[in-house]
Amino acid sequence: MQSRIKKAWGVAVIAVLLLTADQALKIWIKTHMQLHDSIHVFPWFQIYFTENAGMAFGMEFLDKRILSIFRILAVTVIAVYIVRLIRHDVKFGYIACIGLIFAGAFGNIIDSVLYGVIFDHSYGQIASFVPQGEGYAPLLYGKVVDMLYFPLIHADLPEWVPVWGGKDFIFFRPIFNLADSAICVGFALLLLFYRKTAIRKLHMNTES
Repeated sequence: MQSRIKKAWGVAVIAVLLLTADQALKIWIKTHMQLHDSIHVFPWFQIYFTENAGMAFGMEFLDKRILSIFRILAVTVIAVYIVRLIRHDVKFGYIACIGLIFAGAFGNIIDSVLYGVIFDHSYGQIASFVPQGEGYAPLLYGKVVDMLYFPLIHADLPEWVPVWGGKDFIFFRPIFNLADSAICVGFALLLLFYRKTAIRKLHMNTES
């Protein structure tokens, strides 16, 4: 019993700390920068304010409302899964990985569901909190705030390079946020250290 309580508190602390950091950074960006403003921290790292209506790393391929509802359902399923893991006293490392994925998904849900309602737009202005009904989008239609940009390599490729020769080349192009990072780190740790555990748990769930 004590072990399960400690694991529950542990994953809760991870989720709360990550959500707090994610939302604090996003709110600071929204209230201090205009859309597409950037702060050059290092030559290979920028705080670059952008917004997207899609999934991680700016990908867009679903209707916004459907995507927001899908995210809510996915986070609900993950939360139920975490509770089951704690009840079965699974290793905390595995639970923590799922907790990272949960916190990341929940962090982006907050943007999608609420930001359009509580903020005005960031086009050519610094956004601010607004009264109900004056936001830039209806409920569930908010955009996810991204800001972490790592253009590790930026160069013009030689003409002899097939397809991309003579073009501007940037590696790494995606702009993302802390929530995206938590999801990716959670999945990466699962694959590196808990792949067998994940397969076993998935097999048990399908049988039940």
